Amino acid sequence: MSTRYKIKVAYDGTNYSGWQVQPHHRTVQGELERLLAEMTSQKHVRVESSGRTDAGVHARAQMAHFDLKEPLKDPKYFQRGLNAQLDRDIRVSAFEKVSSDFHARFSAVGKEYRYFIYNGLIVPPTKRLYRLQEGRPLDVDRMRAAAALLVGEHDFAPFAANRRVAIKDTVRTIHAFHVRKHGADITLEVQGNGFLYKMVRGLAGFLIHVGMGRLDPEAAIDILEHGKRTAVVQTAQPHGLFLWKVFY
Repeated sequence: MSTRYKIKVAYDGTNYSGWQVQPHHRTVQGELERLLAEMTSQKHVRVESSGRTDAGVHARAQMAHFDLKEPLKDPKYFQRGLNAQLDRDIRVSAFEKVSSDFHARFSAVGKEYRYFIYNGLIVPPTKRLYRLQEGRPLDVDRMRAAAALLVGEHDFAPFAANRRVAIKDTVRTIHAFHVRKHGADITLEVQGNGFLYKMVRGLAGFLIHVGMGRLDPEAAIDILEHGKRTAVVQTAQPHGLFLWKVFY
């Protein structure tokens, strides 16, 4: 009988083709699975996450689990060894044994994402990989008004990208959506019970256009009622997005 372990993973997604394993591409899941197999002498260790992140997207607290045929004598020691062999842009920040009925994806009840914008002409070099730069002034009050209209249960298909995979249910609930400003930094903080493919980046692109004055905040209502993706919803670039927290 196998033993299940839960891990919390932080990563800088700049040099990865997203979370999910892909042939001939470097991914976060691929790096973890390769090292786990080497360290346990298990032919293959499947690492299941709370959800995929796209190329260039970062994570502060991605959650994942995997099963080992032989239990670890010292998980904390194993965690240190794993981090020692991973590149420094991936870190396993928590590692624990869990019951076999825990599932990183299906046991989750919600997530928080944060999207970071630098609203200025010169991005500090230390922020360039983790901020979307927008040099034109953004009206944060307008952005907050639009974000408030997106809170609640809605069909968010208009804000998602087409993955060319049939999805039966595109209704999601946003529990909270905050727009915070500190100097030139604007942070979009969104919590919900689940998110569609590239939905947060679609929400970010929409709010940026509202902040520019290209769209009214009330356009959020029209877009939700329209029910389909339109050209007015732009997908923001990936490098400003962080998977911030997974709720269980």
